[in-house]
Amino acid sequence: MPAKHLLIKNMVCPRCISSVQQTLHKLNIPYQSVRLGEVLLKDPLTKEQLSELQKNIVQQGFDLVETRVGAVVEKVKNRILEYLDTPNERKKKLSAFITEKIPYEYSYLSDLFSSIEGITIEKHFINQRIEKVKESLVYRQQSLSEIAFQLGYSSSQHLSAQFKKITGLSPSHFKDIGEQRQKGR
Repeated sequence: MPAKHLLIKNMVCPRCISSVQQTLHKLNIPYQSVRLGEVLLKDPLTKEQLSELQKNIVQQGFDLVETRVGAVVEKVKNRILEYLDTPNERKKKLSAFITEKIPYEYSYLSDLFSSIEGITIEKHFINQRIEKVKESLVYRQQSLSEIAFQLGYSSSQHLSAQFKKITGLSPSHFKDIGEQRQKGR
């Protein structure tokens, strides 16, 4: 019988949690909690329920993690998101934070992550950080200085340079595009 604890790939924000919760409600699957990348169910699922859940979450861009290696990689991704969302934790090095939460040597996690994802943990961290910048620029209407401070950048200039390197756009240009799309709705 399947476990009561499910790991779900590609959950990166509160809207993802809400989307998975809505799917669970729609399918009448009782759960205890939904966090980024994780669902704790009240009861184990039947094969039919698991299949139906899988079908529904794939339509939303998510996927169930089925292998032990995949589960470890997803845990690393989830800890990166947790690190980004917890300003007090950013006083620690990312590697120390991850190994506090996942009981493996960082070198093992780093090699495993790179072999599965094709990028380093650090590169994934930078990409997720830039996604948080995009979200803040478009949805929260924060200044670049506020965003830089919240996400632990040394300066807004550093944030801006990294943003342009990753996206090919300046933060202000990206924000303008987001505003134009919002007006076009």
